[in-house]
Amino acid sequence: MSLNVKVFDFFSGCGGASCGFRAAGMEIVYALDRDTDSECTFKKNFPSSTFERNDIREVSVSKVRRLADDRRPAPTLFCGCAPCQPFTKQNTTQPAPDEDERIPLLSCFSRFIEECKPDVVFVENVPGLQRLNYGSQPFASFWEMLEASGYWPACGVVPLMRYGVPQSRRRLVLLASRHGPIGLPLATHGSGAGSPRYATVRDWIGELPAIAAGENHPRVPNHRAASLSKRNLERIRATPEGGSHRCWPTRLKLRCHEATGGYSDVYGRMSWDRPASGLTTRCISYSNGRFGHPEQDRAISVREAASLQTFPLDFEFTGSLGSMARQIGNAVPVRVATVVGNHVKRHLMDAGVL
Repeated sequence: MSLNVKVFDFFSGCGGASCGFRAAGMEIVYALDRDTDSECTFKKNFPSSTFERNDIREVSVSKVRRLADDRRPAPTLFCGCAPCQPFTKQNTTQPAPDEDERIPLLSCFSRFIEECKPDVVFVENVPGLQRLNYGSQPFASFWEMLEASGYWPACGVVPLMRYGVPQSRRRLVLLASRHGPIGLPLATHGSGAGSPRYATVRDWIGELPAIAAGENHPRVPNHRAASLSKRNLERIRATPEGGSHRCWPTRLKLRCHEATGGYSDVYGRMSWDRPASGLTTRCISYSNGRFGHPEQDRAISVREAASLQTFPLDFEFTGSLGSMARQIGNAVPVRVATVVGNHVKRHLMDAGVL
């Protein structure tokens, strides 16, 4: 049996983390998510992997342990990138744990680590995960579980531009190893000597063919843009590259924008030669962020959103427009997992495991 790292992707969604780990030469053994459209997308792109559509709270630990044991002595990596909405700064409320069922999911992931003892654990989430100040402090409990189970954990808040992702977005990255201190990967892009510059919107979507709002390109998979109303078409035509609703004439402005100035990113166009702002689950909607194409009069397409999340062009999505946008916005950027995967492999080689 190959000693390549075997990946178990919990909360896999459409497969952003799995795609990145596969690009790093790892084998995707098992994925778990409860979303039907994500299941279809994942199976389309990872046909040889086992996918379980289920709630993690209903999954048998012994079943997963048997799958992991069957792959040994190959090392295993457990990826647990739980839904981040309860911890994001846009969530201004602080519900009790029993009011948001997503909050204890990290604790549910813990039981698989304690029982299966993977070689490496990876978690990616919003920075607010470690600052959560209500409920049972899931991040602190998770960290204590890792140390009690014999892991060396490390975490930090990382600007994703440092890993080659063309977004001005910061994420919490946690790695833990049973084979000694691991640390986080060093930056691959930025101002360091010999490092490539930060990636830009142009780098990732500049060569995709032009389409109109509401159009689906006949040859490029998922290169489909949402329609725009006549009013919003006027608005985007009045918006220069990198601009927003603040550039509009008064007749096009919304009342809320006149009264408060509004958020600068809504109804905004991206800039060609800068990173995009952070993509969300509404990343193909012109009115929900700086998601306007830099020069074409439309929001970015599903394919362009996927590219800005660093998915390769041959990765295909299934479902409605809204569902595909949600899958992409929820995904771990592929390049993050690739960088982490290569870092993990070097660590395991140094430890004599690979």
